[in-house]
Amino acid sequence: MLGTGLLAWVHHRDPGYVVLRRAARLTLVASIGFYGGRYGAGDPTLATYALFGAVSMGAFTQLPGPPGERARILLLALPAAWVLISVGTVLAGNVWAASGGMLVIGFTVAFAGTGGPRLAGLVGALQLFYILASFPPYQPDTLPQRLIGVTLAVVLLAIAEVLLWPDPVPVSYRQRVTHAVNRLAALLDGTTRLLSGTGGDPRERTAWQEQAAESVARLRLAEFPSAERPTGSALRDRGLRGCEAALRGMVVKVRRILTEAPAQPPASLPTARLLRACTDATRAAGVTLQRGGPPASLDDLDAAVGVSERAFPTTSADLPRLCLDAGALGLADQVRILALCARAAVGIPTSDEHPAVAAYQGVVGSVRQRGWRLYWRQFGAHLTFRSALFQTALRLAVALAAARVIAGVLPLQHGFWVLLATLTVLRTSAVDTRTALRPAVLGTIAGALASGALMLFVNGSIVYVVALPVTMVLAFTLGRLLGPSWAQALFTLLLTFVFAQLAPAGPQLAEARLVNVLVGAAVGILAGVLVWPRGARHDLRRNTASYLRAIGDLVEQAVEGTLGGPRPVGALSRAIRAAALADASYAQYHGERHDPHSGGVDWQAVIAVGHHALHGLPATLFRNPPGCLADWPETAAHLHGVAVQVRSAFDEIADQIARGDVPHSALVPTRCVDELNRVRPLLDERGASQQIRHLVEVNFLLANLGDHIAQVSSSDRPQPGRSSSPEGAR
Repeated sequence: MLGTGLLAWVHHRDPGYVVLRRAARLTLVASIGFYGGRYGAGDPTLATYALFGAVSMGAFTQLPGPPGERARILLLALPAAWVLISVGTVLAGNVWAASGGMLVIGFTVAFAGTGGPRLAGLVGALQLFYILASFPPYQPDTLPQRLIGVTLAVVLLAIAEVLLWPDPVPVSYRQRVTHAVNRLAALLDGTTRLLSGTGGDPRERTAWQEQAAESVARLRLAEFPSAERPTGSALRDRGLRGCEAALRGMVVKVRRILTEAPAQPPASLPTARLLRACTDATRAAGVTLQRGGPPASLDDLDAAVGVSERAFPTTSADLPRLCLDAGALGLADQVRILALCARAAVGIPTSDEHPAVAAYQGVVGSVRQRGWRLYWRQFGAHLTFRSALFQTALRLAVALAAARVIAGVLPLQHGFWVLLATLTVLRTSAVDTRTALRPAVLGTIAGALASGALMLFVNGSIVYVVALPVTMVLAFTLGRLLGPSWAQALFTLLLTFVFAQLAPAGPQLAEARLVNVLVGAAVGILAGVLVWPRGARHDLRRNTASYLRAIGDLVEQAVEGTLGGPRPVGALSRAIRAAALADASYAQYHGERHDPHSGGVDWQAVIAVGHHALHGLPATLFRNPPGCLADWPETAAHLHGVAVQVRSAFDEIADQIARGDVPHSALVPTRCVDELNRVRPLLDERGASQQIRHLVEVNFLLANLGDHIAQVSSSDRPQPGRSSSPEGAR
C-alpha cells in the first residue's frame, strides 16, 4: 500500500514520470561506474570520476531536443571534459594557479553558453569537471584513470538516454512555428477570398485573425523551457527567430489590410492576386518547416510582386486602391522573409544569387553564414559590460575563483564542496541568490545531521553500498519534485555514502560537509550582492530602451535615405547589436524570479516592435531604394514629419521603460487613406509617376510601425507563461 501510494503521489507530481525515469537512468549509470571502478577494478580514482561524471552530466545539465539529440550533445561535450580535467589536474598542485585557472576557465565556460541552449545547458557540468580535478591530492599520474572514468560515465549516459526509458519528445519551437505559419496561411486565404469578392461571414474573418494572433502569441520564449528556446547563434536558431518576427509582422500587416479594405471589394481587385501568391508561399514555408525541405520557392511570389509593381496605380484617383496595393507589397516582403528564414530554420543556406537577400541584411544576412562565424558574431555582440550574459559569466568566474582561494587557504576537508555550494547558490541576481540560500543551508543542515547520526551508529560498509543507489534515486526524484531543501539534504546523504566507501570516515565527514557548504554559500551570497546584483531585470529595461532608441534612429535615417540622404548602414548595424543585447536580457529575465515592477510589461511585444522595424525597413528599401523620392522635394516635409512622430514614439516608450513605467504612447494610428488625403494635392500635382508608389509604400510602412506601437501601448498585462521561479539560472 505504501509503495502504491508513493507511486500515485509521484504520478501526480510527475505525470509522465519524466523526472523518475531520468533519476533511474542516472542512478543506474552512476552505480555501474562507481561500483565497477571501486570494487571491480579496485581503483577509487576511476570510481570517483565515473560517479561524478555521470552526476555532472545527468543532474547539472539542461539539454534540448529528443533523446537522440541529447545523447549526441553529451558525446560531443566529452573532449571538452577531457581538456578541463587535464588542466585541473595539472594546476591542482598550487592554490593560486588553480584559482587563476578557475577564474579563466570559469568565465570562458560560462560565456561559451552565449552560443545557445546546447552550450548553456552544459555550463554547470563542465565547470564541475575542472573544479573536481583542481583540488588535492595533486596526482597527475592518475590522469588516465580520471579520463577513463569520465568517458565511461558519459558514454553510458548517452546510451541510456536513447535506450532506457527515453523521455517523450517535447514540443519543439519549430513545431509551434509551423503551426503558426499554417494559421497565417489560413488567414491569408480568407483575406484573399474577402478581397476577391467571395469572402464569407465577418465573424469568420474575426476568427481567422484571433486564431492567427493566438498561434503567434504562443511563440513567446516564456512558453518554452530554457533548453528549447531558439536563442543560439546557429543557423537554425537564427532562422526560427526570423520566422517568429516575420509572423508577427504579417499579423499586423494583414490586420491593416483588412482595415483599409472597402466594405464591398470589387470582384477583380488586383491586390487579391498578390495575396494569393503570398498565401501559396506561406503554405510552402510551412511545408519546409514541417518536412525539413524542400526549400520554399519564391519564384511565383517574385513574379506576382513584379506584376503588382507594374500595375500599381500612378494617379491619386483611387486612394483605397493605393493603400491596399501598398499593403499587399509590404506583406509580400514579410512573406519573403518568412520563406528565407524557414530555409535557414531547417539548415538550408540561402543562396547569394537571390536578389532579395541583399535587402534583408538584418535577418538573412546573418543566417547565410555558417559555423564559427555565427558563433563569433554572437560572442562579439556580448563582449560588453552591458550584456547580461557577460555579467553572468564574470560574476560566476569571480565567485568560483574566490571560493577556490578560500578552500585552498583554509584547512578545509573536501574543499570541492565549497565550490559546489557556490555554484548551487549563486544566481543571476542578488534577490534570487538570497532566495536560494535558505533552502540550501537548511537542507544541508538536515542532511548533515542525518548523515552524522548514520556515521556514528552504522559502521558496516555494506550498508552504504546498499543505501547509495536508493539515495540517488530519492535525491534525483524527490529533490526535483519537493524543492531545493530536499535536494540538498538528500545530496548530502548521497555524498556521505560515497565518501564512506572511498576512505575511512566518521561523523566528522558530515561536519566538514556542513562547514564547506556554509563557506561556499557565503561566497555565493557576497558575489550575488556585490557583482551586478540587480540581474537581468535592470539590464532588460536598459537594453530594451537602448534598442528602441536605436530603432527610432534607424526609422528616421531610412526615411531620410529615400529623400536623398545616405544609406542608414551605421544605424542598421547599431540596431542589430542592440537587438542582440535586448534579446539576451529577455531570455535571462525568464530564468529569474517574478518582478512585480516588471510584470505589467509585455516584453516580447515591446521587443517585437523593434524586430518588425529591423526587418521591415531593409525590405522596404529594397523596392524603394535610397533617393527614390529625392526629386520630389514637396514630399520631404510630410514624410519627415511622420518619421519624426514615429521616432518620438519609440523614444517615448524607451524613456518610460527606462524609468520603470508601463509603456504607453500618445501616437494614434491613422488610416492610410487619411494620411494620403493630407498630401492629395501633391499627388494630383505629380500626376502619373512610379514615385507615387514609393511614397505610398514608405507611408504604409510608417503606418504599420504605428500599429505595432499601439499594440505595445495596449499590452499592459503580465506575460502569459511567466515563471515565478528560477529556471536554470545558475
